[in-house]
Amino acid sequence: MSPPSTPHAVDTIPALLERAATLSPDRIALAAPARDAIDFRALVSHVEAAGRQLGAMGIARNDRVALVMRNGPAMASAFLAVACAAACAPLNPRLRADELEFSLSDLAARAVIVEAGVDSPARSVARDRGLDVIELAVEPDHGAGLFTLQGPTRHAGHGRPARADDIALLLHTSGTTSRPKLVPLMHRNLTASALAVARTLALDADDRCLGVMPLFHIHGLVASLLAPLAAGASVVCAPDFSAASFFACLDAFGPTWYTAVPTMHQAILDHASEAGEIAARSRLRFVRSSSAPLPETVRTGLEALFRAPVIEAYGMTEAAHQVASNPLPPGERKPGSVGRAAGAEVAIVDDAGLPLAPGQRGEVVIRGPSLMAGYANAATSLSERVAEGWFRTGDEGYLDEDGYLTLTGRLKEIINRGGEKISPREIDDALAAHPVVARAIAFAVPHEALGEDVAAAVVLHPGAAATERQLRDWLFERLADFKVPSRIVLVDAIPMGPTGKLARVGLSVTLADKLAAKRFAPRDPLEIVIADIFRDVLDRDEVGVDDNFFALGGDSLRGADVAMRLRAIFGVDLGGAAVFRYPTVAELADEIRSRREPANAPAAPPGRTDISPLA
Repeated sequence: MSPPSTPHAVDTIPALLERAATLSPDRIALAAPARDAIDFRALVSHVEAAGRQLGAMGIARNDRVALVMRNGPAMASAFLAVACAAACAPLNPRLRADELEFSLSDLAARAVIVEAGVDSPARSVARDRGLDVIELAVEPDHGAGLFTLQGPTRHAGHGRPARADDIALLLHTSGTTSRPKLVPLMHRNLTASALAVARTLALDADDRCLGVMPLFHIHGLVASLLAPLAAGASVVCAPDFSAASFFACLDAFGPTWYTAVPTMHQAILDHASEAGEIAARSRLRFVRSSSAPLPETVRTGLEALFRAPVIEAYGMTEAAHQVASNPLPPGERKPGSVGRAAGAEVAIVDDAGLPLAPGQRGEVVIRGPSLMAGYANAATSLSERVAEGWFRTGDEGYLDEDGYLTLTGRLKEIINRGGEKISPREIDDALAAHPVVARAIAFAVPHEALGEDVAAAVVLHPGAAATERQLRDWLFERLADFKVPSRIVLVDAIPMGPTGKLARVGLSVTLADKLAAKRFAPRDPLEIVIADIFRDVLDRDEVGVDDNFFALGGDSLRGADVAMRLRAIFGVDLGGAAVFRYPTVAELADEIRSRREPANAPAAPPGRTDISPLA
């Protein structure tokens, strides 16, 4: 490998690995279940040999090579080898053929590396596109991360040493709200972020990271692979994540830390009753969480389970992962905050790009050595997001007087409910605090009058029970009326992206069937009168007893009209927020019954006693 550019510079991945091999030549670098561990000297030697093999196959420094592999030690070392020799583009091995077609086209890939003996549509897609297919083979008796490559023999590529400004990694953003952007990260971006993570976590050669994050994601590549290697520490390369495999590796390898997304942490907690003894004897000195907001219940649960601090951090692909982090003890960790700048400078600006004072909410902007130079497939998009060197992240938040960053949501996820701006994360957190709620996610649904309305999907703890009405009542005690979702649907699972993030965008379509309540006619005189009020106020031909007032096109002004009419007819003042708290005919009727004697209910209007389901 090439020597560092200066005696002390670590601005390329080869330099990072060389420094670790110099500091810890006999220390374990990679370990994995059912494999012999390899030390840093063996890892460096293998990465160099694989680079020469790629060169013999015609792969040159600036060629883009897609890597379609399952998690594990071979994936880890293959990423290192390709990134040191060319530009590596790890792809989710679960992508469908059409998704691979898009990714390989957008990447302008030169070749695709796949696992020998593993069925993958990547082979046929690559061949249809005229790309070289390179088979990566792992023998049963090979050490962790060791492999051989088989591919076409071509003229030797240009195997010059890696430079700090060479592209080492290409990753697509999630693309949930627009066409995915292709993020090219240079060697200097990746090494700057890896070293920042290592400093933040005070990693040294005695540490051992249990790598559970997917290695086609920036979190896994930088925080759980490059950062520990930069410190001369070990990495246990786990297979695809499951709570059972996590605890098995925790017991077998004695890691000192791991990093994951909140959904993984929750799965670990859900499995804790079956693995309490393993958790009790674990050597974890801390747990790290990043890539999505960490619910307070999950943080406290992990700390109780492992008797170790939980460090929440904030990162993004465009900044090669880490941007901010809470410190290790004895530094102050602030629950709900993602910590102080730890890899990039952080500021908060208003819509005009002007800086805001501590405590003021605005857009998070960042700058620093880990930040990409620009998107690879969106020439104009970066200029729209950069002002005076600051990158506009699209995240909303604020800094406190101590410089701790609190994120309040994604600007594109902010729900505009008739002019009221609502952060869905605030609703997520309030629901997650309910003792029977395991997971919750709020999201926008289209609304003909308001533009957007609020709904939420909730997963309950196993064996727990709760009604939509009970959950909404819980929220009314914790949130302003207009922030309480009009619909709360109970689901078995919430859709997640490939990296374990809850998929907020698109839930209104995914859960459309659950959001559309079955329609039943009024069942008694009281419900008939309320349904007639709904029909008149909303100008609807039919209203069922379980139809949501807002889903039918209602808004706060029409809701006030409903409340006024109910007060005039029944002499019951439910308050101006009545339709927020009781948004259906059935719920309003129940509340009125609870406040009046049954004998005072109005008589049924002629011809309106049908109780059959409406069409």
